[in-house]
Parts: sequence; C-alpha cells; structure tokens
Amino acid sequence: MGATQDGQAFAKPKQRKLLFSAGLSWMFDAMDVGIISFIAAALAAEWSLTPQQTGLFTSINSVGMAFGAAIAGIMADKFGRRAVLLWTLLIFSIASGLSAAATSLTVLLILRFIAGFGLGGELPVASTLVSESVPAKDRGRAVVLLESFWAAGWIAAALIAYFIIPKYGWQAAFLIGAVPALYALYLRKSIQDPPRYLEQAAQRKGQKISFRERLASVWMSEHRRSTIMLWILWFTVVFSYYGMFLWLPSVMVIKGFSLVKSFEYVLIMTLAQLPGYFTAAYFIEKFGRKFVLVIYLLATAASAAWFGSATSEGMLITAGICLSFFNLGAWGGMYAYTPELYPTKVRSTGVGLAASFGRVGGIIAPFLVGVLVARNVEIGSIFWLFFFTIVIGALAVMWLGTETKGKELLD
Repeated sequence: MGATQDGQAFAKPKQRKLLFSAGLSWMFDAMDVGIISFIAAALAAEWSLTPQQTGLFTSINSVGMAFGAAIAGIMADKFGRRAVLLWTLLIFSIASGLSAAATSLTVLLILRFIAGFGLGGELPVASTLVSESVPAKDRGRAVVLLESFWAAGWIAAALIAYFIIPKYGWQAAFLIGAVPALYALYLRKSIQDPPRYLEQAAQRKGQKISFRERLASVWMSEHRRSTIMLWILWFTVVFSYYGMFLWLPSVMVIKGFSLVKSFEYVLIMTLAQLPGYFTAAYFIEKFGRKFVLVIYLLATAASAAWFGSATSEGMLITAGICLSFFNLGAWGGMYAYTPELYPTKVRSTGVGLAASFGRVGGIIAPFLVGVLVARNVEIGSIFWLFFFTIVIGALAVMWLGTETKGKELLD
C-alpha cells in the first residue's frame, strides 16, 4: 500500500482525530506512571517503607509492562490493533482505580502489576496503529507527536501530586487513574484498524501463525541487526528513564528539599518534556531518525551527569529541565523508529518484544537505585551509571541502525 493510498484512506482531519484519540489514551498511561513516582515518595513517609521496598513498588509496574508489551504486541498482529488497544486501556484503568483501596504493600504490588500489564500493552500497539495510518512523509512526526501526550500525562500527574496528594492523600490520585475506563467507551467508536493492517489480515486469512513463529520472525536474518539494535536501545533508554524519573521526587527529598517543594520542582522539570517532543518531531523529518536519537541520547547522558553533580538549587533545576527535554525527545524518536523496521505482519510483535525487553531495564533500575541509596551510595555516582548506560544506547543506533526517513513501511 503506497503513500497515496494511505493519504486517500486517511484524510488530514481523520489523521488528526486518530492522533488525538490515541494520544489521549497515551496521556492517561503517562499520568498513571507519573503518579507512581509521587505516590512512592508519599507512601515511603506514610507506611515507613525502606528504600528497597520503595524500589520494589516503583519496579513492579515495569514487571507488568514487560509482560503486557510482549503479549499485547503479538495479540495485536493476530486480532487487530484497535481491539487490543481498548482491552489494555480497560485493564490498566480498572486496576489503577482498585489500587486506591489497597491496605497493604502486597495488595498494592499485585494491583500495580496488573495495571502495568495494561500500560505496557497499550503503548506499542498505539504507536503501531498511528504509524500504519499516516503517509510516509508525516509518519515520524505523527508518532513523536503521539509521544508528546506522554508529557501532558506527566504534567497532569505532577499537578495531581502537588494539589491533590497533600490534601486528599495518595488514594485520591489512584481513583483519578480510573477515569480512562470511561474514555475506552468513546475510543470504541472513534478509531479503526489501519487499512494497511486490514489488507494484510485479509491476505493471511486462514493462515495460522504460532506464537513461536512470531517470536522467531523478528530474529530472521533480514531483521536480526535491527532487532539487536532496538533491544539495546530500548533497554538503555527505559533503564535510565525509570531509574531517574521514578526516583526524581525522592532524590529531591534526599538532596534536602521538603516533599511539597520537591513536587514543585519536578513539575517545573516535567514542563520541559513538551518542547523536547516538539523539537524532536521537527528534526525527525528534517534530519532523520538516527540523527535525533543519537544527538538527544548523548545530550541526555550529559544532562544526567550534570544533574547528579549539581550542588546549587538553580543548577539542579536547570539540569533537570535539560534531562527532561532531551530524554523525552529521544523517547519520541524511539517510538517513531521502531515500527518502521518490521513488515506489517509482524510489526506489532517486533515493537512489543523490543518494548518488553526494554521494560526489563525499567524493572531493574528503580530497584537498583533503592539498593544503592540504602547503601549510602552518592546520588552523583548513581547518575554516572545512567550516563554510561545512555551512551551505550546512542552507540548502538550509530553503528547498527539504518535510516528510515521518507521510506514506505514494509509489507
């Protein structure tokens, strides 16, 4: 299916509607993940959690996301992008609402695992759906703009943390996380599977592809180089992001700021995510995917080292703003780049498995930070660990990546 056919099937108003509809579901995902970082700081004080318990609480979401990304990616290639998107949205929002009723850490961890399963499943499916629905010349920009809704979700989470948690408690924040369940009813009518996917599904009708065959397909000789590169990229980006950002409010408290003051500063830093996405959306079609990923990742690494060594209040906030700007711009580039490296029949599987492997980094990093903090390792040393991790991701893209700007998706 060529760019012309895509353009006819999805006139610009329809593209905008799809982007906005999928974007809102993405925003709710980010709001739920973002709230966890603030709730972790509040729960640590209220339930007297140890740093290791706090690390486990922030990591369990990613455990669920790892399973959700892999399973939902495979299911979306089999049953369609739309159906899986709706189910994952319902799963995470219901589990998030039920988290408000948790009275013990064990119950809360179980519910957060279920919520993470839905969250992890929705993200790669939504990016695949948008990528397949937009012409080649606009595809990268559209997916990065979809990712920009993540920043809106984190800003919403920061506002909820600043205005709601101190006054009404962390339970109220979780209840707000149940709102997307209602939004799923609207999505059911407003989005459809891409014509590209429907055409491929019709051609494959009656053919049964096993789970094992789908898994093996991304490691076939023509995809192996891309899969290795993507798995390294996803692991390093997710490891650094969840290690740094889920601990950001707690790190600010460790550096001597009050809980409310730390929420305020993190909100300021979070606002920098939006221009990070928008600049990446512009550069990704002008200079290419590899350029955006390499430059933004290297700038993220430098910002991490700067933040870890910052001593003054002004330097800390400035470094945090740069960290948000470049890290989230790189996320946008990664989500735009990943679906472009696989053919339609296994695209969602490829994206889902890369995201799933990345979530392993999201499991390890927050828990590792908790262990290091408990052992009185300096924050500066911890952020140097993130510096080297991010540089590895940038080098993988530089050496193993292939440029996909302006190219049609593979069928």
